[in-house]
Amino acid sequence: MTDRTIENDEFKEIHSLMGMLQNLDVGLVVLDREYNIQLWNNFMESHSGMNPSEVRDQNLFSIFPEINKEWFVHKAECVFQLNTRAFTTWEQRPYLFKFKNYRPITGSAEFMYQNTTIIPMDASTGQVERIGIIVYDVTDVAVNKSELKAINEKFKRLSRTDKLSGLYNRGYWEECLGNEFKRAKRTETPSSLVVFDIDHFKQVNDVYGHAAGDIAIKFVSDALIQNIRETDIAGRYGGEEFAAILIDTKAEEAAVFAERMRQFIEDSSIRYYQEEFKFTISIGIAQLTQDTDSAHQWFELADSALYQAKEKGRNQVQIADPEK
Repeated sequence: MTDRTIENDEFKEIHSLMGMLQNLDVGLVVLDREYNIQLWNNFMESHSGMNPSEVRDQNLFSIFPEINKEWFVHKAECVFQLNTRAFTTWEQRPYLFKFKNYRPITGSAEFMYQNTTIIPMDASTGQVERIGIIVYDVTDVAVNKSELKAINEKFKRLSRTDKLSGLYNRGYWEECLGNEFKRAKRTETPSSLVVFDIDHFKQVNDVYGHAAGDIAIKFVSDALIQNIRETDIAGRYGGEEFAAILIDTKAEEAAVFAERMRQFIEDSSIRYYQEEFKFTISIGIAQLTQDTDSAHQWFELADSALYQAKEKGRNQVQIADPEK
């Protein structure tokens, strides 16, 4: 029996096997050594819109130019040369074949997420002359996992955020303060802490009501968010008190930021129903130094500077004296 006859018999067996596997809900593709398509099952036909006669002996990369040829060839050559399987998952690459997703349950996904297995197919010579690709539709799994991740991220964000202000809540902000204290001490880079509150806030509540007080807190919070950098960390420390960690910032530079905030609040007015009212803020600043022993001490220095601003008449910025 010639090698050609053996090879033909082997190919017939593959065709027979494919006949049994045609109705499975997985894609089956066989490629030769030049990456020309030899077999193409019903799954692939249904999702690609191309029947086996159209793709037979056509180069894979000509029909599917969206496939990264360099990446896939590197993957497939390991199968050809080592006679071992290779795998890809949707988390590494969303898909190998860019098929539209038509499943109603996972309609939020535009394309089909896929896991694939590349298997060697031995010829009579002992050399791998063909490889098979098994394509699994894992869109349901991928979408569910992505949605669960998004929900977990949302809960995580909510657990860290103050509902009224949209800033970090006290617990998470203090955690950030501790982390920044360690980082700045280790790298010996400047970092400043800004603490401020609304002057005579009780009067705002007493005269205009607690709802107006909430509006004042939200107004200050929005102003803080608009003025800080992405690297800075702002939080609502409690009631009408706020705090911000200004990364890589000296006290004098922090004072420029603080003065801009103070002036903006002083120049603004808030309308609540038919009423219009104004208020001011007082601000304390402390730059972290090598003499500062803890994050708590760092905060106490800034809070003391805030107390000094209050003592000196409010509506002003005070920098803590590191020697005290």
